[in-house]
Amino acid sequence: MQASPIGHYFEEFQAGDVIRHSASKTIFESDNNLFSLLTMNHHPLHTNKDFAEKSQHGQILVVGTLVFSIVVGMTVPDISGKAIANLEYEKVEHLGPVFINDTLWAQTEILEARPSKSKADRGIIHVETTAFNQHDKPVLRYRRHVLIARKGE
Repeated sequence: MQASPIGHYFEEFQAGDVIRHSASKTIFESDNNLFSLLTMNHHPLHTNKDFAEKSQHGQILVVGTLVFSIVVGMTVPDISGKAIANLEYEKVEHLGPVFINDTLWAQTEILEARPSKSKADRGIIHVETTAFNQHDKPVLRYRRHVLIARKGE
């Protein structure tokens, strides 16, 4: 049995293409709590229900870097599965709040695909990913440059 393929080669990316990623994720309280502990982010807005209920949104907010990490992970099968390296993340924008039990999905637009100037076996893609909640409201947007392997000859 062969392992299932992951990712795409450089030649498969075309500027203007939009990929709706098949993975989605409901964020549970346990996800938020564990991430808060692992990253030492103990702000009460993320970990204290009483504090959060008295805040602007009236409930616990999911840590923004957890949202970012989950969304990046959702894109791996389609964007960086054949990556040699993530070269740069840029312009990370938190567009709306994410709460416990929100379900996230994402789509990525290919902004540019260009061959590497230094090595013929790879290319660089520039992409913009937007994440949405279950109400299709955008909650996160970021851009990144990814170094992708070319198909072997």
